Amino acid sequence: MKSICVFCGSSHGAIEAYGQAAAATGRAIAEQGYRLVYGGAKVGLMGTIADAALAAGGEVIGVLPKSLQEKEIGHQGLSELHLVGSMHERKALMADLSDGFVALPGGVGTLEEIFEVWTWGQLGYHRKPCGFLNVEGYYDHLIAFLDHQTREGFTKKAMRDMAMFSDTPEDLIGQFKSYTPPSSPKWITKEET
Repeated sequence: MKSICVFCGSSHGAIEAYGQAAAATGRAIAEQGYRLVYGGAKVGLMGTIADAALAAGGEVIGVLPKSLQEKEIGHQGLSELHLVGSMHERKALMADLSDGFVALPGGVGTLEEIFEVWTWGQLGYHRKPCGFLNVEGYYDHLIAFLDHQTREGFTKKAMRDMAMFSDTPEDLIGQFKSYTPPSSPKWITKEET
């Protein structure tokens, strides 16, 4: 594993703990020798994680749609900033550049991004780990829903277990290092429901 992609909010969120977690994640990624791949913005938690990784001596690669660069939200101090034509291109390039994916607190866009790459993993398009940094219980309700979805027969347990959760970036990165993707197919058979 060489690069870790982080999806997170373009806002700071309601409590300081979110920003502190973003900074800790940026530092942990850099200090453990990984490159940070993220959405390329200088605002919100996105800017916080990039600044922290850079301050810790890390390499930071941003991927930003040109339309957002024109709104002047692009981070100008990155190791690399890739400008792309659309959100679809952004997500595809971020996935190609990364060996694992983390969702910090964020909004609908953060969830959409992590769920897409998690789905790709379930379908066997990649064998990369996906995890959520559960800052101050931010993802507790999501964990409960995913468990409900599994009990209701819409997700195999092996696919549910692909999503890792932790309240520290160091632990989540440790889980990534020992990750083994499931060998069973995604599809649920009638016998399993």
